[in-house]
Amino acid sequence: MYRMKSKAKSIAMLFFCALTLGVLGLRAEVKLPSLLSDGMVLQQGTKVNVWGTADPGERVTVTLKDQRVSGIADSEGQWKVKLGPLNAGGPFTMTVAGKNTITVHDVLVGEVWVASGQSNMTMAVSRVINAGDEIAHADYPTLRLFTVEMAVAGKPQRDVKGYWVATRPETVSDFSAVGYFFGRELLKALNVPVGIIHSSVGGTPAESWMSHSTLESDPAFKSILDIESKLLSPYPISARDVEEQFTQWRQAADKAESEGGLLPAPPSIPDDLRRDRWRPAGLFNGMIMPLTLYAIRGVIWYQGEGNADRPFQYRKLFPALIRDWRRVWGEGDFPFLYVQIANWGAYQPEDWPMTREAQLMALALPKTGMAVTIDIGDGSDIHPKDKQTVGYRLALAAQGIAYGRDVIYSGPVYKSMDVEGGKIRLRFQYAYGGLVAAKNVWGGPELIGFEIAGDDQKFAAADAKIEGDTVVVHRDGLAHPVAVRYAWAMNPFCNLYNRAGLPTSPFRTDDWADSFVDKQTMGPVH
Repeated sequence: MYRMKSKAKSIAMLFFCALTLGVLGLRAEVKLPSLLSDGMVLQQGTKVNVWGTADPGERVTVTLKDQRVSGIADSEGQWKVKLGPLNAGGPFTMTVAGKNTITVHDVLVGEVWVASGQSNMTMAVSRVINAGDEIAHADYPTLRLFTVEMAVAGKPQRDVKGYWVATRPETVSDFSAVGYFFGRELLKALNVPVGIIHSSVGGTPAESWMSHSTLESDPAFKSILDIESKLLSPYPISARDVEEQFTQWRQAADKAESEGGLLPAPPSIPDDLRRDRWRPAGLFNGMIMPLTLYAIRGVIWYQGEGNADRPFQYRKLFPALIRDWRRVWGEGDFPFLYVQIANWGAYQPEDWPMTREAQLMALALPKTGMAVTIDIGDGSDIHPKDKQTVGYRLALAAQGIAYGRDVIYSGPVYKSMDVEGGKIRLRFQYAYGGLVAAKNVWGGPELIGFEIAGDDQKFAAADAKIEGDTVVVHRDGLAHPVAVRYAWAMNPFCNLYNRAGLPTSPFRTDDWADSFVDKQTMGPVH
């Protein structure tokens, strides 16, 4: 049974709410965004922003340790001041004083990273291998974790929902596994507090995490904006339809109530497509822009599956995302470290090898690093459970790229080739004193995963042999080889590493046009 409220009653209630909000809004207390709260970690060695809202024209004073700075709220009530540079340490107390005073407790200073992407970044510690043991031993009070609540928005927002927690067995279970294991490795390596801001959403493409202006800046992204138009265009019509359905329902309910009959069930409300996680720029507006005043050291990123049907477009899209984030943070070319998508599914070459290639190409941007995971995926699960190795490899990249440490942080990356008679010799960057073949899937020492082709462009399995820092590839019966591919499949068998135990990225030496055509685009973009 559903009870009807009279229109007069509804209007009166709305009027009361509006009046109440108006009275409460006459005086605005000093407020801070959720990131600036108890337990936070501030970035060491740089100026850090402290910001919030107050009455227009109100003076706000921020005090931390021996620093005291003031600012004036603008006509919209927004204010911002800078502290620092700060040295690692804590815990400290920060006060923010205007017409009221806020005290932020347990503040640490150290290293801050943003962890973002889709479901493999979202995947919780509770779902990894040895989860019970990992959770039981997660006692790192100076590793602080902040999870951003999912929010899709049509325009840039100023705040997110979330809070800081110290890493304890009772807090770590639902946190991003990759984010946690990365932070744990950094904590051990650097011996300073670490803060990880986790902002990811499963099943999302890169364009959801990019600004609208960047998507509008390149004709290659027109198909993405077309998708947005299709996504949003039905909404006004569906909203009107629902309104009409509710009008008809009210009439039927009024009649049933007057006649003493059963009231009909109200119509269902359709999903608001404006809140769809696939909306271009939607997650950027709701979950990234509100973070960009917070000083960070860098970003770790695990995504690509959501764009695997458009690998050629991703060649442009992914670097554009990296540049976009660096632009809005305004901290220069901060380190952007990412995970190459793992092995999964069928062996047959499809779109995933080309997506990995697009990710490999993004290393052309400065201060980027890639954790190769072609050896730790799960053929039957798109969410492999070994996130410890992922976090470890990302942390190696951070030590080498962000902190300038003398560590081996990359597996071999294809550099060049020479044809030597009926063989092709491959050379690599990051061989680090020699290549090695791990035990292959059949238990033998042979190098596997290589294919070779002649002018006919038909690839077939090849014999490969390590010679120092090079690999020599050939196939009996092929007198004039032209090109080589390695691990070129969704779920390949491959086993080439450097002596540090880091795997070689899948690659191809050819640039032949592929039969694969990007879905939802006009075709390959070379």
